[in-house]
This record gives sequence, C-alpha cells and structure tokens, in this order.
Amino acid sequence: MKWYSLSVEEAIDKLESDELTGLSKDISSARIDQYGLNELSGEEKTPWYVLLFNQLKSPLIVILFIGALLSVYTGHMIDAIAITVIVLINVLISFVQEINMQKSMDSLNDMSAPTALVRSGGEWCKKLASNIVPGDIVKLDTGSIVPADMRLIEATQLQIDEAALTGESVPSEKDTATIRETEVPLGDQLNMAFMGTIVSTGHGIGLVVGTGMDTQMGQIATMLYSAEETKTPMQQRVDALSRILIAAALIIVAAIIGIGIHQGMDWIEIVNTGISLTVAAIPEGLVTVVTIVLTLGAKRMVVNKALTRKLASVETLGSSTVICSDKTGTLTQNKMQVLSIYSGGDYFSVTGEGYEPVGDFLDASGTKVDAQETRSLSHLLKMSAACNDAIIVSENGRHGIQGMPTEGALAVVAAKAGITKQSVLDEGSELLKSFPFDSTRKLMSIVAKATDGNYYLVAKGAPDVILKRSVSVFSNNESHSLTEESAQPALDAMHRFSARALRTLAVAFKQIDETDLDKPQEELESGFTFLGIHGIMDPPRIEVPVAVDECHTAGIRTVMITGDHAGTAEAIAKQIGVKRNDNEHVITGTELDALSDKALEESVKNTVVFARVTPKHKLRIVKALQSNGEVVAMTGDGVNDAPALRSANIGVAMGITGTDVAKDAADLILLDDNFSTIVKAVREGRRIYDNMRKFIRQALTANVSEVSALLFAFLLMGDDPLLTLAPLMILWVNLVSDGIPALALGVDNEEPGIMQRKPVAGNEGFFADSLASKIVLRGLVMGFITYYLFQVALDNGATLAYAQTVAFMTLIFGQIFHIFDARTFTSLFRRSPFSNKYLLVAVAGSLLLSLGLIYSPLGSLVFGTEPLQFKHLLMVFCIAALPTFVLSGLKEVFRLKWV
Repeated sequence: MKWYSLSVEEAIDKLESDELTGLSKDISSARIDQYGLNELSGEEKTPWYVLLFNQLKSPLIVILFIGALLSVYTGHMIDAIAITVIVLINVLISFVQEINMQKSMDSLNDMSAPTALVRSGGEWCKKLASNIVPGDIVKLDTGSIVPADMRLIEATQLQIDEAALTGESVPSEKDTATIRETEVPLGDQLNMAFMGTIVSTGHGIGLVVGTGMDTQMGQIATMLYSAEETKTPMQQRVDALSRILIAAALIIVAAIIGIGIHQGMDWIEIVNTGISLTVAAIPEGLVTVVTIVLTLGAKRMVVNKALTRKLASVETLGSSTVICSDKTGTLTQNKMQVLSIYSGGDYFSVTGEGYEPVGDFLDASGTKVDAQETRSLSHLLKMSAACNDAIIVSENGRHGIQGMPTEGALAVVAAKAGITKQSVLDEGSELLKSFPFDSTRKLMSIVAKATDGNYYLVAKGAPDVILKRSVSVFSNNESHSLTEESAQPALDAMHRFSARALRTLAVAFKQIDETDLDKPQEELESGFTFLGIHGIMDPPRIEVPVAVDECHTAGIRTVMITGDHAGTAEAIAKQIGVKRNDNEHVITGTELDALSDKALEESVKNTVVFARVTPKHKLRIVKALQSNGEVVAMTGDGVNDAPALRSANIGVAMGITGTDVAKDAADLILLDDNFSTIVKAVREGRRIYDNMRKFIRQALTANVSEVSALLFAFLLMGDDPLLTLAPLMILWVNLVSDGIPALALGVDNEEPGIMQRKPVAGNEGFFADSLASKIVLRGLVMGFITYYLFQVALDNGATLAYAQTVAFMTLIFGQIFHIFDARTFTSLFRRSPFSNKYLLVAVAGSLLLSLGLIYSPLGSLVFGTEPLQFKHLLMVFCIAALPTFVLSGLKEVFRLKWV
C-alpha cells in the first residue's frame, strides 16, 4: 500500500481508526492477533554442534581422516595420531571462525523504540512498542525513535534523521501534504515516518500503517536474511584446489593398488604405500596456513584502520573489480561546509576542513581578504551567526556541532572570521524573539535590538523564498531597490551554486520599529533587504581523488551509490574522478525501477552513479554487477545498506558512523570511515593473494617431490619396492621443514607494480601464469633426485633407515633452496634473499629442527631416522641446490615463463 498517496482522512478511514480517540483496547488486542507483535523476526540460529559437524565436510579433512583410520588399521598408531592432530587443528580453527555468528537481527531490534506515546480512549498513554498495531495514533517528539511506519497527521517543524534508512546526510523535513505521484523514492516520502529513524527537531502525530516485518525496516530484515552470502574468490580457489588434489590423490592411489595387485604385493604393503602417497599428495597444513596467513594480513590491515570480521575477506579485496561506495562520510567528510559565498555583488570562496573554525576567505581572483574588513561579507557573517541555533563544540581537540548540519556550516564559516553568536550579542545586541524554521515558510528569523538602539529582523532560508520576500538588495556597500535587473545577480548566484550541486541558504534583514514587535510573524517576515547566499556542501575527503585514481590505475571501477539527489551525487563524482567522461551515466532509483534485471545488467557496465536509491535497489545493483562477472566490494553505513553488504563479494561497513546492523552484515569495517583505507586494503589483499600463490607453489612442489620420489621407487625398484620416505617424514616436511618457512611467505613484501596491474579474474585459479608447470617440473626433478640419492645410498650398503634419512634431508634442503625462488614472480637472481628477515629466521629454524631430529634419539625412535655422516650431509646439501639454481638460470637466460 502506498500510504503517502492517501490523504490523512483516507488513511484513517482505511484503517478504521479515529484521530481523536485512537483504538480501543479490544480492537488493539484483536489486531495484535491479526498482525502479530511489532517486532522483527529473525533466522533460527544454527546449533553449535551442527556448525562443528559442518567443518568435517571439507574434502581435504575427509581424505585425511580416512588416512588416519587406515593407519590405525595397519597398526601405524603414531601416523594415525599425527594425522588426527592435523585434522583437529584445522577443524577447530574453522569452527572458531564460524561460531562468531552475525547478530544483524539483534541489532535491528535494538534500533526499535522500547515504548511510545499512543492515543487510547482520547488520552495519551505509554505503550510497549511491540504492542503497537496498524491504526494506532502515535505522538512523536524531539529525540524519540519512530516505533513503526506511520502516515503523518500533524507535523510542526518536524525533521527526522533518516540517514540509516535512506543514506541522506541531512534530516528530512516532514509535512502532511498528500503526494499524488505513483512512484516516490523513500527519501521523498515527506508525509511518512519510518520505524527506527530518529526525530531531530519538532514534533508530530502519526497514524501507524505498518508494524513488524511489514515496515520498511522489516523489508530490509527480509532482504538481509534472504540475501545469499557469496563465496569469496579465495574460498572458490581453495575449493577448486581441494578437488584437484583429491582427484590426484585418488588417481595415484588407484594406480598403486592396480600395480600392486598386478605384481602380487601384500595388501598391508599396498595400504602402507597408499597411505604414504595420500599423505604426500595432500598439503595437510594448507587450511591452517591459509588461516594463519590471512590472520597476519588482518593484523596488518588493523594498523591501516581496517578491521576484518571474516578472514577470507582479507584476500577478496585484492580481487575486487568494482567498489560500490556510499557517498556521505566515505567519499565525503559528512560535515557540511560553506565553500562559496555571494555577498554584496561579489563571490568569495572559503578554505578549511570540517568543523574546524579555521580557514581563509578568498575573492574571485584568489586573493585572501579580511572578512571583518569587507563590509558586505562581515555583515552577512554576523547576521548568519546571530540567526542560528547551532553551536560549535570541541572535544579532545576535535570540533563538531550541535544542531542542524546546514546551520552548523554557517556557524563555522562565521567563526573562521572570528564571529560567533555570542560575540555579536556581547557587542550590545539583544535577542528579543526567535521564529524557528518550518518546512512551510522555508525560513527562520530572529528579532534583535542593536547597539544603536534600532530593532532588526534577520532571516535565513531558501534563496528563492527570501528573494520573493525582499524589497531591496545590498550591493556595492549600499541598499538598492529590488528590481528585475538588481535581482539578476542573486538569481545568477543561485544558478551558479546549483550547477555545482551546492545547497544554498540566503540571509536577509530589515529594520523595524518598536511598535512592530507585536505584529504577527507573517507580517514581520517580509520587506527584507537581501544580503547574500551561502553555498554549502559536504565536500569530498581530501585524499579521496588520489585513492579513486589509484583504483582506476589498478583496473578497479569506483561506483557511487547514494540516497542523495542525482545533481549533488554527480557533482561530487566529477570532483573526485568517479565520473570521468560523458559516456559514464548517472541513474536514479526511479529510472532503475523501470529497468528489467537483464537491462540493468547491461546498464551497470557504464553507470558510475546511482542516486536516490532504496535498499532494494542496492541489492539489485550488486547482483547485476556480479552477473557480469564482477567481484564486488560494497561499502555502507546504514541499515539500508545491510542486505547489499551481505550479498556483495565483500561488504565494507563504516566503523564510526556505521550502524550495528551494517557492521554485523559486513566482512570488513573501516575504523576511520575513509575510502582511501579501502585502497590500502586492496593493496594488502593483492599482497596476500600473491603470497598465497607463493605458498601454494612451495607446498605443492614439495608434495609433487614427495609423491614422485615414492612413485619412482615403486616403478623402478622392481618387484620389491621400498618406501623412499616414511609417512611421518612426509608429515615433517609438509608441516615443519617446509611449512614453517612457507608461513614466512605470508608476510613477504609486495611485488613491484602491485597496483599497476589489473585485478585477478574471479574465475582465475591459483595455477594461472604457468604456475602448474613450474610446480610439476620442479617437483619431478626434485623427486627424482631424492629417489636417486636414496637408491645410491642403498647400492652403497646403507640400511633402509639411513637411505630414507638421505632422501629426507635431500627433500628438506631442496625445498629450502626452492623457497627463495618461489617468493618471486620474476627470478631468484632478481630479488634479494635478505629482504624478508622472517623468512631467513624461519629457514634457519627449520634447518636446525630438522638436523636436530636426525641427530637425536627422538628422530630414531619416532621417525626412524639415522644420523648422517658429515660428508653425506654435505653431498646432499650441494646436490639438492642444483634443481633451483639450474632451472632458475634457464628461466633467466631464455625468459621461459613455464620453468
């Protein structure tokens, strides 16, 4: 039902209510049964034990668990315990992440009003907001939370802050006039009040037309929980990698079983070999390492003012192709400022930032002027300060305002000239009367007695209204009768400011007699002398244009999605570089409604600004972009942003101005509400993705080496093959000697030109850019050398344990050398090995632990190793270095990408 299109009488009649008496208790009770309680219903929470069980569904976990059971069956209890510990670590880490469930619905309910003033039997009485029903008559006062969706019956200077719902930075001025248009955006429904919004000033009475899930807030709740959370690119790539690894492991094991049966091997021997190959093929620490690397990245992001709620999102920003950003407070400062002034026939620009009362006044040529010495400007600023209810406040060195944002802007600009309301009054002026602003008059005024004994009325308001009520204009330091010709400069200023999407407030005054003080307000507010116009805007953050340009260079589109008007949004978009040419479009919510989903998918390709949008629109925009294959990062701070934040590939909420609902629905929270922080997070995300690929290259090269070393023995040793490596040796390589240094890759420095390349395609796997060929080639070479030295040791009379120890150390040394090549996308010879101190410490620690293992009784007891002679250790060290240096040399000389 479009309640805004009904008159007050029609709405009351439709709900069978009465403006003067409200609903009776019996009718109210019956309607609670009919409509339900005025509460937002949520999803059932998933029990913790179900969450825990869900962690066991990971294919990697399943195959490792099977390996542990087979180890128990064959009597290899130490192997079984080691594998089980790995499984439990991975499961617990994932479970802890899952248990931190989102509390979006709780936050939505927290925004509801606990009680409200409701008319019952002709009397106002307090009533639980949850018991409010359609048809109730509710009273609204300054500071109260609107308890339900209402059609306004009365509105006296009523302004409601709807920023959390519509995204508008300025409170909405309400009235009761019927709106006969058929399709009206939420922000333009001026005769409606919506659940969860806050009354800024004034008071009113409303007819409840929607409660609970039938409110605008309820619609958002429905969208929030019906919105599908998309898997991040990292999760999709890890899933794909898991499938590849499992397929490879199953194929290898099947081949071993087939060959073993053909050769008449014992079943226990076949199973032992299968377990060894399974352990070798699966990087057991992959899930753990991914979590740790993402956690380290998340800690780095916190330093840069970005708090990660979901670890997978750390990397996702690096893959983002589109950033959909809210305007107010993210791209802009969320602080209304006077940027330009028209006064006395001249134009002035004003410098400064935010509500800091520091700045300069520049004339049209850019020359600094003394505002107090410039008569027309000084006059305008004094009048602006006097006719003002806003107050500048300071806390911990940070300035803010109490009052309306536009009034605050006028108070601040006057303070930049050393003029305040108090200083004007201290000069001897006396404030006698004040007529507050209301949406009908579109102005406010005061009556004051000046130091010269004369009485003045000062007014400020909409320029067109002030000009119509004026009879003269102040120009060239004197008043002139207002004619069509003398009014033209003021009209030009209005158009000029409007073209720049500046909000405008005009100031005027008139001298009155003492006998006029008792005249009606309507009679007093006319016959003004027009003083000038303030051009006001919530300006862009200083660092945003650079950040937007950096995104452009990095191949990331920036799209502005806002509840503000199209003209304002487009002007800001041009200023900060979001809109770069005429081929990039601006679309309003009304225009978006006329587009089918297919047409919208086409339209979003060239649209950079979506203005006057609703929560439903934001969700459609995100889905349309995703349908085009985009990886979408969505920013927001209001309740209205929550469904889109959840549906986006990565939701980014504002930490300062953001509602709890938005924060709970998001993956990342900006602690400084700054768009440039997103760009820093993108850089960090790309670094993390690069480092994940480096880790995967290192880990999988080790796995291929281990598998091939076992396979070479199985294929080349005849009817009685021996295990080149014991299962626990393979676990040690994967988790300690290779795993610890590989972790250090997670904090590796970024590659040169990281923000000059295009985003990684969402469907691009880890093996892009010939990574698979590098892994297979180096792994096979290393595996063959490992088997070869194992065979040489046996041929020279070594025991099986000694030969396995030779193979064990060959593999360890080979991977230590390889890690320095894996950490660069160019060549081992092009990057200093000393640029990552953590890697050097990890390599040294890994070597010491591995050497300690083979030369200690523990290694012999648990892992079956034997101490190596020093000459054999030195030989293994030198030979293990050959694959890395030879292949890297070939790559450097011949520029071979696949080596």
